[in-house]
Order: sequence, then C-alpha cells, then structure tokens
Amino acid sequence: MSVAETTAPVLSPSAQWYCEGQFGSYVRTLKSPGGVLDLLEVERPAGDMSRPALPDIMLYQDLLGGSRVSGDLGGGRFDVTSEKGGFALAAPDFATTAIMEAKHQLRSLAFPMARWQVTLDEAGGGRSSFDRLHIYGRMFDSPAIRSALQTLWALCDEDGAPSRLLARAAGCEILAELCRLGGVPFLPSKGGLAPWAERRCLELMRARLSEDLSLEELASEARLSPFHFARMFKQSVGVPPRVHLTRLRMEKACELLERTDLPVTEIALEVGYSSNQVLARVFGKHRRVSPSDYRRAARDTKRFVTVQ
Repeated sequence: MSVAETTAPVLSPSAQWYCEGQFGSYVRTLKSPGGVLDLLEVERPAGDMSRPALPDIMLYQDLLGGSRVSGDLGGGRFDVTSEKGGFALAAPDFATTAIMEAKHQLRSLAFPMARWQVTLDEAGGGRSSFDRLHIYGRMFDSPAIRSALQTLWALCDEDGAPSRLLARAAGCEILAELCRLGGVPFLPSKGGLAPWAERRCLELMRARLSEDLSLEELASEARLSPFHFARMFKQSVGVPPRVHLTRLRMEKACELLERTDLPVTEIALEVGYSSNQVLARVFGKHRRVSPSDYRRAARDTKRFVTVQ
C-alpha cells in the first residue's frame, strides 16, 4: 500500500477501520491530502463487506461497475447493479451493510467529522441535515463530483501532500454538490467577493506562494467562513481557489525560469512544490513542456529577438 503522508497524519476513524481492520489487505492506496480528507482505493472480493457505525461521511465511487450490490448505507434497503464511475454515499454513525456479488474496485473519500463539522454546519444547517440526505445508499452520477475527485487524486500524485488550501477547497466543492443532490437547503452565496476582499486575498496568495496557506486563512482575510468564501471566490475570479493557486504557481515558475539562473529545484520550492520532480509533473500538465525545455525555448527566443 502506498501512503502519501502529511504533516497531520492522523487518519479518520473510517480510514483507520479500513486499514487496520479485517479488510486491511484490500486497501491498495491511502492518501490524506492536506490532513483534512482521507482518500482510499480498495479492491474487494465478492461477499459481505458490511462495516460498523463510523462518524465520518463516506463517499464511494465504483471504478468497475456491472456488479449487483444490496444492503443499506443509511437510506433504506437497496438492491442495484452498479455503474462504472457511479457514486454512493454512506451516512455517518450508521452500521452499513453491503453484499457484493462480484469483485469490486472502489475509490472512497472520507470527510472526518472532527475536521469538517463547522463546514457541514454552514453547508447543510447542521449535521442533522446531512443525516437526512435522500441520496444515502442510492447510486448516483455527478460530473461535478467526478471532476473534483479526479482533481484531488491527481493533486496527491503531483504534490505528494497537497496543501490545506487545495484539499479544503476541493472538499467544499464536493460537499456543496452533495447538498444540492441531497435536497439539503443551504444559504446561497450572495454574489462574489467584495473588491477589497478579492484584492487582499489575491495579494496574500501571491505573497505566500511558497507556503502552505490554508483556506481558513484566506477566508479570514475576507471575513467569511471557508465554505462561503470558496464559493464566492469562484464567482469573483472565475475558478476555485485551488485552480487559481496552481495558475499563480505556474506563472511565477515561468517568470523565474525566464529571468533567473536559479536551479529548477530552487524554483520548485519558491513556488510551493516539494521537489523539482513535482514541479516537472505539474508544469508538464499545464504547459505541455518540461521546466528545462521551457527555459531553453524562452532564452532561444530572447537571443533571436536580440540578434534581429
């Protein structure tokens, strides 16, 4: 099992149960992005995969599909054929039952209640509201959740241990969509950020590009809760905080590659990545070229312009 460690390695009760319990041998990957979420990938055989009541909200994604599954995840008995890429949500503090007729490969996301209680209160009017979500135990599809989960998984591969801002912002996106799908009312954000708040937050992100800046710190700067800040930031800037942070890092990396002789390793640290390998992966994804090749091309262009 590969484990992406963070500075806050304490796992959620759900992740602990899966990794240390009788099904521990089925866990293939465990990631804890930002220390605020737990991601697991599990390969499970046919059979009874029931578990005791755990305090976390658990989101499951079926990576294979085509298997008959029956049981109860907190919303009543169900008997369905799973769909590839489909989702199911398990209620907190509920002893789930799940009987699978074929091998399963699942990707799971645990929201530890201790780290998300305030956000849940803001999103759904309190934990009791999430207990009443009508999507528990029902297979559903969500392009928004699929995109956010894929991004979060990729961030773990790219960054090793994604920042608190990246992880918290992705979690807020997923919770907001679960609220919408589950019919839980929550106060809509009233437009975007005030101009002064947007300006101060963007300045703070640029000034602390190399640090593990948290969503909570940015939200405090704007005098908002993290949940509402994340949604209002997207309305103002056009993209979520995590996406804008990556853009800022790429812009700064390009500037340093073009204008300085700093080694790529130092540039990686300067823009918030742990190593030149991590920077190369992210840079290649967003610029379609390696940092070294980008520097070489930029300097070749500069020499050509100078000669002309």
